[in-house]
Amino acid sequence: EIVLTAVHNSGSALKHASEECKNNREIVMAAVRQHGKLLEFASAECRNDPEIVLTAVHNSGSALKHASEECKNNREIVMAAVRQHGKLLEFASAECRNDPEIVLTAV
Repeated sequence: EIVLTAVHNSGSALKHASEECKNNREIVMAAVRQHGKLLEFASAECRNDPEIVLTAVHNSGSALKHASEECKNNREIVMAAVRQHGKLLEFASAECRNDPEIVLTAV
């Protein structure tokens, strides 16, 4: 609860949280709602959670580079990122980089 309060006050507190807290869905979600790039400090399990990753990417498209390979292959997540910055296509899976609609959105 202390960590959740700290993350609500400043999402960057996630950087200094324990591994257990970095794997806590509620804590990670609170952090990425503030700063999507904080996905970098979340556990592998949270970086593979499509809802967490989509929230992070909506907040900051560049969070895509910290997503799991599975999420980098998620069309909805990749589209959310490339709508913000086409250059983020480089972090998408090969399958998504070959999707004409995604590529057209990115350019």
